[in-house]
Amino acid sequence: APHSKKMTSAPAMATTALSDPEALSGEGGTKQPLSLLERARDNLSFRSAWSELNGAMGDLGTYIPIVLSLALSRHLDLGTTLIFTGIYNAVTGLVYGVPMPVQPMKAIAATALSDPSFDIPEIMAAGILTAAFVLLLGVTRLMKLVYWLVPLPVVRGIQLAQGLNFAMAAVKYIRYEQDLGKGKSAVGKLRPWAGLDGLVLAIAAVCFIVLVNGAGQDHVQGAQEEEDGEGNNSRSSGGWRSWRRRWASAIPSAVIVFVLGVVFAIIRHPAALRELRAGPSRMRVVHISREAWKQGFIKGAVPQIPLSVLNSVVAVCKLTRELFPEKEASATSVSVTMGAMNLVGCWFGAMPCCHGAGGLAGQYKFGGRSGACVAALGGLKLALGLVLGSSVLRVLASFPVGLLGVLLLFAGVELAIAARDMSSKAEAFVMLVCTAVSLVGSSAALGFLCGMVAHGLLLLRAWTVSSM
Repeated sequence: APHSKKMTSAPAMATTALSDPEALSGEGGTKQPLSLLERARDNLSFRSAWSELNGAMGDLGTYIPIVLSLALSRHLDLGTTLIFTGIYNAVTGLVYGVPMPVQPMKAIAATALSDPSFDIPEIMAAGILTAAFVLLLGVTRLMKLVYWLVPLPVVRGIQLAQGLNFAMAAVKYIRYEQDLGKGKSAVGKLRPWAGLDGLVLAIAAVCFIVLVNGAGQDHVQGAQEEEDGEGNNSRSSGGWRSWRRRWASAIPSAVIVFVLGVVFAIIRHPAALRELRAGPSRMRVVHISREAWKQGFIKGAVPQIPLSVLNSVVAVCKLTRELFPEKEASATSVSVTMGAMNLVGCWFGAMPCCHGAGGLAGQYKFGGRSGACVAALGGLKLALGLVLGSSVLRVLASFPVGLLGVLLLFAGVELAIAARDMSSKAEAFVMLVCTAVSLVGSSAALGFLCGMVAHGLLLLRAWTVSSM
């Protein structure tokens, strides 16, 4: 039977994506279609409980510093943000069946942290305008055209630049003391070696994760291959190695690091427990003036839109296709879910969010393999938002920033590793041009433009040479 591609025809609604069994399974013709309930159950089933829970922690190195910085410096409602991002996580896990991340929009966050006049109304206006633009591209199927027109080397260049950005930011988190209220490092102030947020703690966490996870999750596959080995001798010798590998893969390294950070945060600031208050934050509709719409568009939406289109949709879809070929997410459906969730949450003061290739790579790095990974994280966020509201900020404000840097470091490295599949010199050239311009210019849009120009020139040269 022919291979079905119904998912790439991109349903406009999440329920359509869920009810299309061939779209998410990647198989057609010979298999019986699954019902909506069966598909939802499959998308939210744990492949390995500890691995999925461990994978859920893989995106916190990005999420916590940005949200915490905005809550401290711009009075972002943390309780409301936790509730809405928890719902976003649960919905994306249910729809896609992969660890599809939910991350703060970084360009908008960077503007808010660097510009004191860019307050909550401007942040929400920027999020709504970005979401509306991405949603428009999705429902008109133009995002699908963008997805197919952007060559893989350019996408890999964007991913490599984003991964290196994450890794470099992580090293700063680990090496220097941070003032999250201002969203920057304390100038020239190195982190002390000792203490509950010292360099020794961060280095120990890095070593622990490397020992447990290695360079990725390949050891899990290796253990399974050894279990299927031929011969009694290979089974007896491979059985011991297989047991050790399964034991190592069962250790939830990221969960342990995160829980340890919470314990240390409480030890550093015991009064935070007494400051916790039961109940969710009171939600209010954000009033956005005409001037806030204007500033939100110019300062926030304009730099965010290229990043959302390229990294949050195109790069995410291509990375999903690589990691989970049987559950390919279409550019249209990802655009629709991202746009829809912000057009609701931003009106109530929730931080504008998007999907991101870095978050997907981070959660995959730590063991996320299904929608249950992000659904579990969403359940945790939702529970915290409903039970403790914004008072949970008291505890998170004392969380060791060095440990957040450790989680972010591995997420960045995992995203950058995706660029390893560039097999030809021409592909590597285009990728590195895109990466270099993106890093130096701090603009994914500029890097994308230069990468596309380089790709076009190489195609023109190849055509000219072949026609001579």
